[in-house]
Amino acid sequence: MPTPPTPSTDDTASRTPRPSRRGVLAAMAAALPAVGLPVLSSRAAAAPAAAALPGGGDLGPNVLVFDPATPGIQGTLDEIFRRQEKAQFGDGRYQLLFKPGTYNGLNAQLGFYTSIAGLGLSPDDTAINGDVTVDAGWFDGNATQNFWRSAENLALRPVNGTNRWAVAQAAPFRRMHVKGGLNLAPDGYGWASGGYLADSRIDGTVGPYSQQQWYTRDSSVGGWNNAVWNMVFSGVEGAPGQSFPNPPYTTLDTTPVSREKPFLYLDGAEYRVFLPEKRTNARGITWGNGTPRGESLPLGEFYVAKPGVDAATLNAALAQGLHLLLTPGVYHLDRAIEVRRAHTVVLGLGYATLVPDNGATALKVADVDGVRLAGFLIDAGPVNSATLLEVGPEGASADHAEHPTTVQDVFIRIGGAGVGKATTSMVINSNHTIVDHTWVWRADHGDGVGWDLNRADYGVRVNGDDVLATGLFVEHFNKYDVEWRGERGRTVFFQNEKAYDAPDQAAVQNGSTKGYAAYKVADGVTTHEGWGLGSYCFYNVDPTIRQDHGFEAPDEPGVKFHDLLVVSLGGKGQYEHVINGVGAATSGTSTVPSTVVSYP
Repeated sequence: MPTPPTPSTDDTASRTPRPSRRGVLAAMAAALPAVGLPVLSSRAAAAPAAAALPGGGDLGPNVLVFDPATPGIQGTLDEIFRRQEKAQFGDGRYQLLFKPGTYNGLNAQLGFYTSIAGLGLSPDDTAINGDVTVDAGWFDGNATQNFWRSAENLALRPVNGTNRWAVAQAAPFRRMHVKGGLNLAPDGYGWASGGYLADSRIDGTVGPYSQQQWYTRDSSVGGWNNAVWNMVFSGVEGAPGQSFPNPPYTTLDTTPVSREKPFLYLDGAEYRVFLPEKRTNARGITWGNGTPRGESLPLGEFYVAKPGVDAATLNAALAQGLHLLLTPGVYHLDRAIEVRRAHTVVLGLGYATLVPDNGATALKVADVDGVRLAGFLIDAGPVNSATLLEVGPEGASADHAEHPTTVQDVFIRIGGAGVGKATTSMVINSNHTIVDHTWVWRADHGDGVGWDLNRADYGVRVNGDDVLATGLFVEHFNKYDVEWRGERGRTVFFQNEKAYDAPDQAAVQNGSTKGYAAYKVADGVTTHEGWGLGSYCFYNVDPTIRQDHGFEAPDEPGVKFHDLLVVSLGGKGQYEHVINGVGAATSGTSTVPSTVVSYP
């Protein structure tokens, strides 16, 4: 194995810082040798001295920090990729951090549960003359299982002029500056099923090629040259004009409300977390004029959690006023993490993963202002959980318009790594919540997968009013994938597949309705709007199953949808309509979408 990078020696101890579209695959990864970091901030937030937990501290063995003088960077990147390339359901978790400066000749190939990020306030502070690459050689050129990896806060000058980022779900490309083009397809243009890009500048052209769907938010692109089924843009300078369904571009000039994801950065030798400010009618990147707008917190105000810590300790840290920084690894919980204080930050690194072992909810948020949840995975345990993530308690009613809670790059999985069960995965009760990029997935492959084995009836349920979803990916649930009960909800981009493994028509029968809609707006709702929504079926156990529609909503003048589609993948099941009784049926095996441009 190449020599691991030498930890920074900054003196910070005294400071305060198809056949099936996705086949079965499970490969385990071993852990890398420990690579330590210096002790960072030790300043804790105000709390009783007797039982105070420390704030700050080192970031643990699976956070690797590089600077331009670090020896053997490429060898270390290659070794991490070797271990993570096929480790779809393994326990390895890695965060790669690059200090500001210039790095030459690197190619950071990213495998599963690997996140790479720069440590500047601007992406341009950390320049890589090279590539950050995701490809699909491990899966014979099929990129539809390239999940759970991310790139953030870097400037890239690709070696051949174009960077390859061939991903599927749960693989965000945030706050990036590509000084060239961006190719979203695997080598050979095999299947691809992404994806999400935000707060990024692509100087050249973005080529999605075989990508089936993609959402780009608040960014700048030099051009966009292809579309398959569903390409959605909001607040993107240089985006193609509205033209759905031919080509299938859905383009909103601005994003109604956005607040970028928190991120770790270096202020001199001190680690801090930057909290970008909220924007309304947002367009373009947040960092184009230098220092972004927002506030900054020292690492000393965070409890730096390591795998093995219990929920009681995490809750004690929250109770004494600390935020949470979850370092890479798997955290087993016997009770919910409870966020009760306004403006609390829970930030994960390297796909930190929360597993409720005894039917608990993994995380609950009180009905308070401005909580930020970002950058972690919740993996259902073997005992059924009624819920996995709750934002606000049942009956939440406070107004959070000025200080919404944000849920960003928070992913949920039921099954795949083993048996997991949950009745409803994500419940949004608090008003004005922003869900900005999530993938809520009942596994269709891996271990512990079966119609009743990884039972999960509902994916996302929204009870709060004025909730906005930007980048909503929800798949394979036994009943409704999304059920929206709150008023004035809005969704910009939705991607869905119905459960593959329904045994027969009776198993998905919803009263007199054939199949549960992928996206259901409750009957009593009077105002709702969605843009760029797609649902696909692949009933490979019983291809004769028919779905009345992909979308279901009340017939109200305030309930509006724009640019909807349904697709039968290879004729494995069919849709009768797109939304309610509107839209042509799918038919045959050609995977041609049936579309509705405007409803009603």
